[in-house]
Amino acid sequence: METEQSPDVEHHAFTDHGPWVVREDECTWSRGIGVLRATTRRQVPLLTARRTLPPPVRLAVVGGRLGSALGGWALRERRSDASTSRAGISRRLRHAAEVLGPTYIKLGQIISSGEGLFPAELVEEFKACRDQVPAESFDDVRRVVEEDLGRPIDDVFEHFEHVPIAAASIAQVHSARLHPVAGATEGAEVVVKVQRPTIRQQVQSDLKVMAWLAPFLVGRIPIAALANPPALVELFAETISEELDFRLEAQNMLDVARSTAELGQRGVIIARPHPELVTRRVLVMERLSGFGFDDLESMQAAGIDTHEVLRTGMTAFTEGCMVHGLFHGDLHGGNLFITADGRIALMDFGITARMTDLQRTAFLRLMITGAMGDIRGQIAAFRDLGALPPDTDLDDVIRELRLDQQLVDPTTLSQEQLVGEIQRVIKALLGMGARLPKILMLYVKNLVFLDAAIANLAPDLDLIGEIATLSTHLATTHGDRLAAEIGVSPTDFTVDTSAIKASIGIVDDDGEAITYRELQKRRDVIRRRLERR
Repeated sequence: METEQSPDVEHHAFTDHGPWVVREDECTWSRGIGVLRATTRRQVPLLTARRTLPPPVRLAVVGGRLGSALGGWALRERRSDASTSRAGISRRLRHAAEVLGPTYIKLGQIISSGEGLFPAELVEEFKACRDQVPAESFDDVRRVVEEDLGRPIDDVFEHFEHVPIAAASIAQVHSARLHPVAGATEGAEVVVKVQRPTIRQQVQSDLKVMAWLAPFLVGRIPIAALANPPALVELFAETISEELDFRLEAQNMLDVARSTAELGQRGVIIARPHPELVTRRVLVMERLSGFGFDDLESMQAAGIDTHEVLRTGMTAFTEGCMVHGLFHGDLHGGNLFITADGRIALMDFGITARMTDLQRTAFLRLMITGAMGDIRGQIAAFRDLGALPPDTDLDDVIRELRLDQQLVDPTTLSQEQLVGEIQRVIKALLGMGARLPKILMLYVKNLVFLDAAIANLAPDLDLIGEIATLSTHLATTHGDRLAAEIGVSPTDFTVDTSAIKASIGIVDDDGEAITYRELQKRRDVIRRRLERR
């Protein structure tokens, strides 16, 4: 007989029957969470300010490793063709990160999921960093758990696996089972995330070194996306600082679960954090299970509609951004899986994007003006998101980037023309003071993941049709909000499919569907031409 649905499901996107009930006002670790989050953010400028001299021993070690990497590249690959040169410096930087330890490996892991933001050679090299962090000993794990929970580990857990499920740069994850509560015959199966004992001190020391060294690297690394190392360090500091306190992550889980439920996105679920067993370094949560996101064969065998899974993911992600300004900031295959009933289970909320009201409204305008083909509106939205200086002249941007001219299909350009156009656009953007704010970086990273997910789960999906359908759904479902916040009435909203196609470099207007498989063929043409350099 089916048991009654857990009462917390009404307001949170949790599993139907949880091992405990989450009542936010009873979560002991959430008291003062707003002050804690604000304090953490205020520390970032202090960590990234360029000091007279950072910790000297660590500076010597980091400087030596990076100097060796750059020196080896200068002697061997620098004068080779562009592709070989980029591959050489990428490989050497990855080796240096592995030797320098968890902070640098974490930076490498962020780069590895940034296809489209960083050069392909760098992304591919740093993918090897995902499994390069050895696990802490169980004695260290036990010590952290007992110190933070204030009691012996055996008093809390009936069973605690000594070997972790996964070991990452900041923490490692163990499966465990709690002692049964009164009236229960068995304890709840849980996952325990345990922070590495000295990682907080390591990160803070390394951020000081990074901030001191970054200005010296400007113009010295032949990787366009890293043309501004100080800005990259600032972005990295913003993303990693909140990851060092698991109370913030647990609150992220609750906030995203509440937002998702309010939006009616019941195709997405989040694990319940434990109401009491959460500290700065320990996070106990409900254990979920399912299929790996790339396990297409198993999902199809289970009768799961992978097209619908993708639609659910795209809608939930976009709606969360537009309506609540809140979204999971680090989507990748290791942070989500598909449950047996076809729902998306999200994990690891250490990186969660939170927009201010101004940012969310700008993002809302960016999505709507993009669907409507309003170029000036899109540039204004980018400016308000912080990608351009506040006093930027929008007409100058349009002229400099030639957005007022007839679009040229990039697949029709020669290798020299493609390279020249890319260099022209980059030079223009840098001249305008363009930068990549944290919100946009996380959003683009997630788009890159969704792009790869389409390639795996639904390569024949009609991209233009799906984007148009999603845009229309958002406009009609949230019409009152659109009218009140950005002055666009649902009756005035029309999807410009030509503009959507133009955004991916397709200039024809025949109205035909464009599948991911067809789009990938176009990308391959462009990539092959660029690789001839």
